[in-house]
Amino acid sequence: MHIDHTTIRTKDIEAAKNFFTTVFDLKEGKRPDVIEKSIPGYWLYADDKPIVHIILAAPRFQLQNNAGSEAIDHTAFYMNGFENFKSKLDRLAIFYTTMELKDIDEKRIFLHTPSGILLEAVFRNE
Repeated sequence: MHIDHTTIRTKDIEAAKNFFTTVFDLKEGKRPDVIEKSIPGYWLYADDKPIVHIILAAPRFQLQNNAGSEAIDHTAFYMNGFENFKSKLDRLAIFYTTMELKDIDEKRIFLHTPSGILLEAVFRNE
């Protein structure tokens, strides 16, 4: 297992994109169609891996004095064994949702820690 990517939630996706592409030499790349159509933002690549995802901070994330409206949204772990992991979450009675990205042959499972931190498990070619 390893960390797959980090998602940055921000009110200014252009400034965030420019920062990461300038400071870290990341390159803007393709996003899966379902994400491209529904979530404003960018995927930034190091070599051929999309390691930083930038998404627009939606009003639902706005808190008092805008605290928390911009943040690291979640961390994703690259894993193997999609069905086994789902079964484990079911056995542990941990709520999760799934997403299938057929155009990049990827499946994802989203879950929260007990304190509410969003985590994602990424499975490819399964």
